[in-house]
Amino acid sequence: MSFSSTAASTAAPPLGAGPETGRHRRRRTRWRLGSGRLAGLVALAALAGLSPAPARAAPAAAATLDSPAPGESAAPTAPEATDQPPPLLSEEAFAEVLLQGDLEQLDGACRQSADADLGERLRLLQQRLLTIHPAPQPLAVVLANADVLLSCRAPSEAMNVLNRYGPAAGAERVQWLQLQWRAASAGLDHRRAALALERLQREGASPLDQLALPLQRREDGTLISRSALELLATHLESRGFPRVAGELLVQARRPGLAGAERLQQAVGLLAELPAPEREALLETALEQAAAVGAWGLVAELLDTQAALPSERALERRLRLSGRIDDAYGEWRWRRLDPASAPRVRQLEIQLRSPRDPGGHAADQPATDPIPTQPTTPPPS
Repeated sequence: MSFSSTAASTAAPPLGAGPETGRHRRRRTRWRLGSGRLAGLVALAALAGLSPAPARAAPAAAATLDSPAPGESAAPTAPEATDQPPPLLSEEAFAEVLLQGDLEQLDGACRQSADADLGERLRLLQQRLLTIHPAPQPLAVVLANADVLLSCRAPSEAMNVLNRYGPAAGAERVQWLQLQWRAASAGLDHRRAALALERLQREGASPLDQLALPLQRREDGTLISRSALELLATHLESRGFPRVAGELLVQARRPGLAGAERLQQAVGLLAELPAPEREALLETALEQAAAVGAWGLVAELLDTQAALPSERALERRLRLSGRIDDAYGEWRWRRLDPASAPRVRQLEIQLRSPRDPGGHAADQPATDPIPTQPTTPPPS
């Protein structure tokens, strides 16, 4: 793939961008743990297989469980308020939920207390959640209980609840291990998180690279997920094994943009790898990124390659800067070369704020919005 192609003028798409989880308009699956609901949850647990969110992230199933019985009419539904969060529970209401509330109500109180950073309420809720369903309990109850403890900022307590249950091999253990990983990851226990993923790899019918695990929930209820294999590499790096993590990523090659990003991550981890081998990995990543027009990522990869150092990569990086209008990227490299001083001065003027001293709009009245000369589009 040649990086001098005129297609380089295509703007780079945002990489990995996604809306952050908001405090309002959360859509949560209902967890009323009566005998009928428990039977439904046990059935869901048996059928879930490799579902990334074992307990509350099953809105379609929850809707089925909440459907009225034959012959009954559905109760009218009040319009859902979406502009404001529910008011903070009063002391009396909180005390009632703490004593009499089920897991769904305790979950709501946990989320509200966590959002408001009410440490004392969270402590009381955590204590209640440790005793609300003493062992032994079915898998569905154990998973739901641990899941609410995660909402209550209690990953260690969630792990303790999970340890009350010995899952059978198959789908049951897969669900249990996924939630164990969530608890360990939330508690920054990278050893136990990596161990859960390694056991999940042995237990699951699919490789870790094909399993997406949830990281965050968006406002609309959808999940932001990431490959379990990439998460395992992150935990291994945090434990002080960057080379093992990098080799894991290199072995699990992927095509397209995702593959290019994975190789970029691997090269960052394999700092002790000889420069020619790192350059070869970067070259593969460059080809994959350029093939999908991800020019922002191409620029990052060329920066890394040029720093090895590589004169060829530097030349390509400077050519790409002109094609994607990246004056700052060009300035970063040319300022290191004394022979490029005239071009560096031009770039500094271009990068300077128009109204800074010496800027191209310094003599133009601030109230005049009309430029005296038409702007020229960047070269294609």
